[in-house]
Formats: sequence, C-alpha cells, structure tokens
Amino acid sequence: MTDLNLVIAALTADGDDVDRMVADLPAAKWALETPSPGWTIAHQIAHLSATFRMAGLAASNAEAFAALASKLSPDFDANVRHAMAGYLAEPPDVLLTRWRTERDGAIKALAAAPPDQMVPWLVNPLPPAVLGMAGMMELFGHGQDIADALGIKPERTDRIQLIVAFAIRTWTFGYLARGLTPPETEFRFELSGPSGALWTFGPEDSPNRITGSAADFCLLVTRRRHRDDLDLAAAGAEADRWMDIAQAYRGPAGDGRTPGQFRSTT
Repeated sequence: MTDLNLVIAALTADGDDVDRMVADLPAAKWALETPSPGWTIAHQIAHLSATFRMAGLAASNAEAFAALASKLSPDFDANVRHAMAGYLAEPPDVLLTRWRTERDGAIKALAAAPPDQMVPWLVNPLPPAVLGMAGMMELFGHGQDIADALGIKPERTDRIQLIVAFAIRTWTFGYLARGLTPPETEFRFELSGPSGALWTFGPEDSPNRITGSAADFCLLVTRRRHRDDLDLAAAGAEADRWMDIAQAYRGPAGDGRTPGQFRSTT
C-alpha cells in the first residue's frame, strides 16, 4: 500500500508549485491561451479547482459526493464545462482564492481519511493515497499547460515517481478511452527519475517494454508532449502501439500535441 503521508506531502508540494506560477499573475495574463485548444490559464485553474472540490467532497462526505455524481451527464465534456463554469465567472483574484480553498480542503480531507478505507470516485472507489496520486497527475498535466503558456520550465523532482506509479496502475485507460480491448500481456517499464534513480515496474522478461526519462513518461501519459519529442523508447509491437495512445486519465483523450510543437521536453 502506498504511504498516504508520503502522497499528501507530495500533493501539497505539487499544488504549491502550480500556485507559484499564478500567484502574482496580472489579471490580463489569466486570459492567455494554453496549448490545450480553447483553454486559457483561467480554464486550467478552474478545472483544477473543480477537480479538487470533488476530491475533497468524496473524502469527507460520501453521501454528498454520491448526490453530486448522480447528477452528472453521460457527456464527459459537458460535465467538465459545467464544473468549471462557476469558477470561470469569477475575476482572477477570486478564482485564485477559490482554487486555494478547494486545493487545501481536498488535501486536508484526504489526509484525514483512513488509509485503508476506500473513497468513492467517479468510476470506482479508490484508496485515499491513490486518489491523491490522481490529483498529482492532474496538477502535472494542467500545470504543464500553464507553464507552457507562460514560458516556464518546471523543475521536476523524484516526487513524480508517484505519478509514474499511478500511470502504470491505469495503463489500460488509453485503450478504454478508444473502445479498444487492452492486451493480456504485461509491460516492463524502466524509467530514470530526475535524480538519476532507476525505477522499474513489471516483469523483467516481458518482450514489451518502455524505457527512458520518467519526467518525459509523465508528459506522455498526460498527453502534454508527442512521443516523438520525448526521451522514451518502446520495444515490442504492443508497447509501441501503447505509446501512441497512452493516457493516465479517464474520458476522451483530447487533441494531444503534435510532433515538434515544443523544442524542450521538460
């Protein structure tokens, strides 16, 4: 079982990293377009705010979360737009305050949850540590969009090992999002963290393997960079196919990024 205290500390630090990018941002810059088509910096923070609000509710009040979830539409994109609407209606200074409130509330609720008690979530209940890891993945992806819009190069630390572990736990999502049947074969992952540490997952003798930079792996599974622009390699036909469809989140894959769109991968 992943240590909940470790996840909470990492989630808090990642939230602080995103906060620093927007804390002193002039109001006009909240309207800057990000690489996600149609999404400004305000959209990115609104989405994170809505996501953390739901996580906080799930961890603190299961009945209220169930009532909220029961009202969701089968249209994923419509749910996202609806969740963000109230936040986007606010001026940047109010949105910033609300983002901080939702973030802090979710972290507090997850930290207080019994580590071995499942927390209700949109598809399946999750341990609070795993839901916290999902929050880290959200912060990584949407934070990267904000960084790209502002021309910032995020500093990655070995905290991303938790995002890597989450992405490997959810490695079938890319298939499911496209109505494909995941293969029965297990992959081998050999990834180097920012410190140079080697992180390995899966059977050593698997003919399908992914190797390379862990930071670039996180960019791949959040679909913030095209595979051609990343320090990653696939061996085996199924692993190569997976690199084209990898994603660590439920719902539509989105537009992703085009080859050569970014000169730097991290």
